[in-house]
Amino acid sequence: MRFGIFMAPFHSLAGQDPIAALQRDLETLQLLDRLGYDEAWIGEHHSAGTEIIPDPMIFIAYAAPQTRHIKLGTGVLSLPYHNPLLVADRAFFLDQLTRGRFMLGLGPGALPGDAQMLGISIEEQRSALEEDTEVLMKLLNCEGPVTHRTSRYNLVDAESQYRPYSDFDIAVAAIASPTGPRVAGRHGIGLLSIGATSESGFDVLGHHWNVVEERAADFGQVADRNSWRLVGPMHLAETKEQAIEDVKFGLDDFCHYTQKILAVPHFRAAGETFEERVAWVNETGLGVIGTPDDAIRQIERLEKQSDGGFGAYLMLDHEWANPVAQKRHYELFARYVKPRFQGLAKGPLRAEQRAIGEWEELGDRVEQAVQAASDAHFGATQDA
Repeated sequence: MRFGIFMAPFHSLAGQDPIAALQRDLETLQLLDRLGYDEAWIGEHHSAGTEIIPDPMIFIAYAAPQTRHIKLGTGVLSLPYHNPLLVADRAFFLDQLTRGRFMLGLGPGALPGDAQMLGISIEEQRSALEEDTEVLMKLLNCEGPVTHRTSRYNLVDAESQYRPYSDFDIAVAAIASPTGPRVAGRHGIGLLSIGATSESGFDVLGHHWNVVEERAADFGQVADRNSWRLVGPMHLAETKEQAIEDVKFGLDDFCHYTQKILAVPHFRAAGETFEERVAWVNETGLGVIGTPDDAIRQIERLEKQSDGGFGAYLMLDHEWANPVAQKRHYELFARYVKPRFQGLAKGPLRAEQRAIGEWEELGDRVEQAVQAASDAHFGATQDA
């Protein structure tokens, strides 16, 4: 299983220094890179004052040379806002510049204020995603010149002059509607399930995976569970009490943003008090405010509920805790949670158990060997 983050980013509440906030985002990516995380997805937003990266591709181009290993993806690029030819060109270009560390995530656009300012009908965003992805995939697959007209763009014998460096990941977001799963199945691409981790949400998005499989079968594609990524929130500390204390820093601000500013009903926190909001995270199964052991149990539950598994778990990046506590959270997850699901700790654990089993026998033999060497040395000295 792969691990990473989904970085919208959430800088609640508005009014912070955006330069400092973006620097923290960069430093988070650098930290994850050093800790061995696999991937990070960066969002695109243009309104509401909290999610402040307007172009994830620019941010990825900026962050890529300041990291070494972690893959960086658009999480997500709001496709109806863009000309598909330009998206294809920039995706190929970033894939080349990063030598295969780029990933392309697509969605209809999450913030209704974005679409309103761009003159795009909110009611048509999801059908536009299906139509635009069809056009984009022809361009990405280099199928030849594409001619296609919509109210948002007009392509005339369009084709990219670039070619990909790698077979980079392409995924589409799913929150509430079946549009994302329909697109993923139609084109044989990945699925980014956001908010999939609550008990009720996972049931809905489990149904979404059925849509992926059905559509894939209809269009001769392969529905690969390894390309299915679940996104959920966590904050870890050494004790559950410390984790709850940590999130007093910013959980209320995050919840206020989703409840009073972000006009997206299916991404709305529950609860009016701090205690109710902690319960909303922990007791609904949505996420974890607790310890590494709590995180392990959460992922094991999701594996079981998925009825077949998924390829990656992405933590929703947020500022519920101050930067020091947030850094510690990512360190704890990397140290204690990640190895449990990636197999890298099995060799050292096996070696430790073998050493325990041989400890007495080998210790006795070492003691006898040392004594024999000492006897031989002192015996030879006396004879001389």
